[in-house]
Amino acid sequence: MSNTNSAVPVKPTENVSIKSLLGPLMAVILGMIMVILDTTAVNVALPGLVSYFDTDLSTMQWTITGYTLALSAVIPLAGWMTDRFGAKRVFLICIGLFTIGSALCSFAASPEQLVIFRVIQGIGGGMVAPIGFATIFKLAPEGNRGAVMGMLGVPMLLAPAIGPVLSGWLVEYASWHWIFLINLPIGIIAILVGIRHLPNFERKAVPSLDYLGMILAPIAFAMLAYGVGEGAHDWSSTRTITGLTVGGIALILFIIVELRQKEPLLELRVFRSSDFTRGILIAWISQIALFGVMVLIPLFYQSVKGYSPLTTGLVMLPQALATAVMMPIGGRLYDRVGARPLAVTGLGLITAALTLLSRITPDTQLVYIILSLVMVGAGMGLSMMSVNTHVLQSAPKKLVSRVTPLTTAAQQVMVSFAVAGLTGYLTSRLTGHMTESGGADQIGAAVAAYGDTFLLTAGIACVGALLGLILRKPKLQPGDVEDHNSGSDEANMMIGH
Repeated sequence: MSNTNSAVPVKPTENVSIKSLLGPLMAVILGMIMVILDTTAVNVALPGLVSYFDTDLSTMQWTITGYTLALSAVIPLAGWMTDRFGAKRVFLICIGLFTIGSALCSFAASPEQLVIFRVIQGIGGGMVAPIGFATIFKLAPEGNRGAVMGMLGVPMLLAPAIGPVLSGWLVEYASWHWIFLINLPIGIIAILVGIRHLPNFERKAVPSLDYLGMILAPIAFAMLAYGVGEGAHDWSSTRTITGLTVGGIALILFIIVELRQKEPLLELRVFRSSDFTRGILIAWISQIALFGVMVLIPLFYQSVKGYSPLTTGLVMLPQALATAVMMPIGGRLYDRVGARPLAVTGLGLITAALTLLSRITPDTQLVYIILSLVMVGAGMGLSMMSVNTHVLQSAPKKLVSRVTPLTTAAQQVMVSFAVAGLTGYLTSRLTGHMTESGGADQIGAAVAAYGDTFLLTAGIACVGALLGLILRKPKLQPGDVEDHNSGSDEANMMIGH
């Protein structure tokens, strides 16, 4: 294998078959599923953990907050780590660290131990998605990139819906320990598959680490995620203001530092591409709409309808199945028609579904809500991965390993904004409707508040659909031709083991 000093050492060609990518895809998907499942599963188990450890909710909430902060803190390091030590090595170490953290969580004897072990999980899990995305994007043949990324996107949307179902079942019929123990076989299989099938990309000769960026980035993203998360409870609290202030100042300083660096930790110059900027704005809007639904619907069924976590998870399952069916279709269509029609159609479908959900009443039939959720899932399947692929394709190929940490870190903050902002709006509307009714109709006030929040989310999705109209096929970036024409023999050697 010949040496190369490019950020993307080899560029697979059209001769690389989809079948030859199944091994690398399986390794990345297993790793992503494990990390994403744990992101949502602990939410359902939280009341049981409070009871088991005989503590209060604010203490156990740190099992989620600590995990989220650790994820946000290490994501920006993914690009430099892969350039310096190699994507395969870092990816496998991260999966191993997450698996070890999972085992430790299952043996936690106190709330403090569980929080510490969850932080270990987060440190391991934070880099899995950006490294996995960059690896598969580099390997995917140009003409089939949408189809390949579509397959990779299934766990992104399937795992958050399956997580509550699996967690609810384990908590109800086994014990909370199995939420973490189930990661052990998945992690071991992911490592074994990764050792066998992930290619050894040549490492880039990187200069010294951007130390200022390494300090500022984790502070900025972690504190912003923390501040917004606290804002879900009280936007005027000291914790919220401190998190947003510290995170905001750190982010401004980080941007200044990175724009002055020759080899920055996160490549912010990619925003000079109008195609990239348009795509990332739409991706953020999609995240807000998706996670808005995934937070609001479980809250509605458990707080208004009185459903159990397991039943609520089962209600959400049709949305996940619709996504799983439509995402590969969306990926194949992307290769033919590009991102614009898929973004407009998908987000238009989501807008219509959320508008239907805004009209719910206390007597609304379950089938009405499930059909609306199926529309949301189908819309997400069509639009989300096509937009994400468009974003990566809009960046110079040599910067892909630096762009995926940027988009993943920003996504983590946007999800926090979505959860905190929408739950905060829901609370304010609930207070307003309770005041209007004089507290006489609590159920009616709650349903009306959910309807208002769904309508707001529909408006956000509509803005995304309209922005989708200005998407265009990404222009060829400097260095893309060289990347495309180089390394064909190496690519085939690496993938066709």
